[in-house]
Amino acid sequence: MAGGLGARIKELRKKRGLTLDQLAELTGSSKSYIWELENKAPPRPSADKLSKIADKLGVTIAYLIDEGDGQSEEEAADARFYRNYLKKDVETRRKIQKMVDLWDDEE
Repeated sequence: MAGGLGARIKELRKKRGLTLDQLAELTGSSKSYIWELENKAPPRPSADKLSKIADKLGVTIAYLIDEGDGQSEEEAADARFYRNYLKKDVETRRKIQKMVDLWDDEE
C-alpha cells in the first residue's frame, strides 16, 4: 500500500466499510481528528490513538506507520493476531491450539 500514515488509515477504513464517524466512535476519537490524520501532513497522533486505530483496522502500528519492513496487510493482521494470542492465559491458548489442530486434521 503506497502513501503515508494518513493514506493507509483511509484505505484500510474504506476497505473495511467504515465511515469517518464509525472509526472515530470505535476509537474514542472525533470525526475531525480522524479526518486530520487522513488528510493533514504530517499527522501526529498519540501512541494510544494510533494503537486503537490499528486495532480497529486489524493491523499493527508498525504497518500503519510504514515500519513493517515491507510487511503486507495480511502479515500485519497475522502479527497482530499472534500478539493478542500471546496475551491470553495458558488455558485459552490451549483451546485455540486444539481448534487449529482440529482444522489440520480435516485437511
